[in-house]
Amino acid sequence: MSEQKGKVRAGLMGGMIRVGFAGLLSMLLAACAGNSSLPLSEAQRAAADFDYVIGPGDTLEVFVWGNEELSSVGVVRPDGKFTTRLVEDLEASGKTSTQLARDIEQSYGEYVRQPVVSVIVNGFVGVPSQQVRVVGEAAQPASVPFRKHMTLLDLMIAVGGMTEFADGNGSVLVRTGDEGQKSYKLRLDDLLKDGDISANLALMPGDIVIISESWF
Repeated sequence: MSEQKGKVRAGLMGGMIRVGFAGLLSMLLAACAGNSSLPLSEAQRAAADFDYVIGPGDTLEVFVWGNEELSSVGVVRPDGKFTTRLVEDLEASGKTSTQLARDIEQSYGEYVRQPVVSVIVNGFVGVPSQQVRVVGEAAQPASVPFRKHMTLLDLMIAVGGMTEFADGNGSVLVRTGDEGQKSYKLRLDDLLKDGDISANLALMPGDIVIISESWF
């Protein structure tokens, strides 16, 4: 009899601990998110000014007009550098494809008369500041390259939605702007489960989506 009472007491204590953790998490998320409303016009303005820059892991195709033997395809190394047929260790990360093409032309000018170079990006990874990250209870947590006019719904499709343990409406978006880092409440359950399109929003490069876990 005393053993049964001990099991009941242990179960109750475990339940209280879980409730305590859930309440603490809710308070932390509430404090983080506050009552801030997401500035949609700011995101739209960022999307309009968005220029993709090359990052480590991107696949590049270098085409040299009239000198096809110098054309090549390669991947930007983890150190951000890229090697062509004639030049080693060109700094590629953080540059647009046009900027890199001009750099290659300048380097090739030592070997080829008035080279004309085009750089095409075929595989997109991007630099961290131009990625959108999803962590927590996403089906496939990942860093996703930002795309112009990208929305929260696009991002959730890219990561396969949420797990069955996710608290979609308890999730937050963390955004870094001119005034520092701010957090905003998200309504992922309303968006993905109820089809409430008003819960959708425009994203910005560097956004982080934290999908919290449901404790009940």
